[in-house]
Amino acid sequence: MRIHAILTNELSGKKKSYTVRWRVADKPFRNTFATRALAESFRSKLVVAQREGTAFDEKTGLSEPMARELNNRNWYDLAVAFVDMKWPRAAATQRKSIADALTTVTPALLATSRGAPDHAEIRHALYAWTFNRSQRERDNGMPPAQLGPVVRWLSANTLPLAEVANPATIRKALDLLTTRLDGRPAAANTVARKRAVFYGALKYAVELRYLDAHPMDFVQWRAPKNTDQIDRKVVVNPNQAGSLLMAVRKRDPHLEGFFACMYFAALRPSEVMHLRADECELPENGWGWLHLSGSTQQVGEDWSDSGESLEDRELKHRAKKATRDVPACPELVRILRRHLREHCRSANGRMFNAAGARPAPVSKSTYLRVWRQARENALTPAQQRSSLAHRPYDLRHAAVSLWLNAGVPATQVAEWAGHSVHVLLKVYASCIDGQDEAARKRIEGALSTDEPGTAESEPGNADT
Repeated sequence: MRIHAILTNELSGKKKSYTVRWRVADKPFRNTFATRALAESFRSKLVVAQREGTAFDEKTGLSEPMARELNNRNWYDLAVAFVDMKWPRAAATQRKSIADALTTVTPALLATSRGAPDHAEIRHALYAWTFNRSQRERDNGMPPAQLGPVVRWLSANTLPLAEVANPATIRKALDLLTTRLDGRPAAANTVARKRAVFYGALKYAVELRYLDAHPMDFVQWRAPKNTDQIDRKVVVNPNQAGSLLMAVRKRDPHLEGFFACMYFAALRPSEVMHLRADECELPENGWGWLHLSGSTQQVGEDWSDSGESLEDRELKHRAKKATRDVPACPELVRILRRHLREHCRSANGRMFNAAGARPAPVSKSTYLRVWRQARENALTPAQQRSSLAHRPYDLRHAAVSLWLNAGVPATQVAEWAGHSVHVLLKVYASCIDGQDEAARKRIEGALSTDEPGTAESEPGNADT
């Protein structure tokens, strides 16, 4: 057993990290810390154990008590604790996102494949029960009979945190995040979202002092490049948007206003679902206003606190009682006034409900089906095969792009759309049409050296 001096690492800027190095049975080990105090504390534990003649584990390089304590904590227990910590303050959609990410990464953190259940069974048990706190509470911590063997095997066969922190293991887990179930590459934003959850779980282990430093900080791994900009190919022009809205009106008139709010006022689908009649200021002539107070998320009854599939939340990136005012152009005002007369059954209720006698918010599956049919009826075959207005959300992109192209200041567009100015310009920069032409004209003017009266006289007009 030999313990070396602490090594200081110079990082970018003025930052430093500190590495404790030691050898056990001629096998090298190292552990890196963000501060010298943490490094000295860890090294002192090794020195004390060495002086007292405590046995050291050759696999982890730690003294026997330290190795035993670390090996008693495995990835399964940490992931469950992380879910339980996040659950009370997380929206239902965020809960699903956390469960999805942890379910994806866990197969890379299994200690063995001996006696392992089928991969699909592992995913189902993790997503439907292990990483769903409400479901575990409803079952009093005892998994259903069909999931019991899978859950018990998982709880006993994930890696100890000491091995999870191994750089090779971290890299293996990160690589798994980049692949879909069918083997194709995952979308860059999906990889970024799942990596953030995995990072948060390991950061929670550091917070609980299960790990001395965050292991991902020392792994040189590059995520797929994520392009945040909106693809211009999805943005419809006003004529195309009008054709799509007309197709909706002919087939499902009660949803014309639903899509019109996305195109004319840049509302998110969840904000349209939450819109109430008394939040709409619709004069007989001219512009009106939509006073948004929240959003309605379709999350599934397994993930909400109420046990219902819908959950009313605050506006995105806003405080719980914050509101946002969005202008309604005269065309949108006319559409919404007609909707109120013909389809809105409750003066103070939701503006958009499912068709039928029983008032209920329009479902996501319904408005997606209506949108697919509208694209079939309003777009050419070539346009249908393209990404043009592929999702209803693309109408919001078209609205924001239209406002920017019309010369509305970015600060005002950001306020109406519920974005920060930074995000607005980062996401929609490629959709601002005409900027390149204006820039070329300015450059052309700067390069021009011609001055009035210097042009050569035309032949035949010279002075005699």
